[in-house]
Formats: sequence, C-alpha cells, structure tokens
Amino acid sequence: MIAIKVTYTIKEDYVNANKENIQIFLDEFKELDNHQFVYTIFQVNGSNTFIHMSQYKNEAIQKELLNMPAFLEFQKQRDLHLLSEPTIESLTQIGMSKNIW
Repeated sequence: MIAIKVTYTIKEDYVNANKENIQIFLDEFKELDNHQFVYTIFQVNGSNTFIHMSQYKNEAIQKELLNMPAFLEFQKQRDLHLLSEPTIESLTQIGMSKNIW
C-alpha cells in the first residue's frame, strides 16, 4: 500500500476555483475502480491551506490517477496560485479501523 499526504497553501482569491477543480478530478476518479484507492481532500478551517490524503493499493493505480487529464489540469492551475511549494510526505500505515483492500 502507498500512502501520501500533500499540503499546500494557495492565494486566498483562488480558494473557490481550487475547490471547483478538485471536484472535477474527483468526478473523474469516481469513474474508476474505487476499491483500489482512497483519495480525500481537506481544507484547514478558516484558511487557504489544503491537505490531500491518498492511499493506493499499488503503484499501478497511483500512476493511473496521477496521470488523469483532470488531475493534471488541477495541478497545473493550482501551481499557478501557490504561496509556497507543496509539502509531500510518504506515510507508513500502522493500523486502520476498516480493511479497505
């Protein structure tokens, strides 16, 4: 299993557009076999900071998602409005309340 956390802060005037672009790629993700991945996005309350948490069953599904056109467009637009570079962290799963694989 692969688990990744991405945290980034965007310009305040881009928050609504960022949310719209997130929804576009999530709609595209829903067309795939969602038994192979979990992708969740959070907004830190009252801020323009977002956290993307993703878990992939394997590298093949990770590559498929990260190369989908809507996701690539989201990243392109987000990068134009960043206040600083995203922080990307690889995570090691210790436990889970529900078996998703």
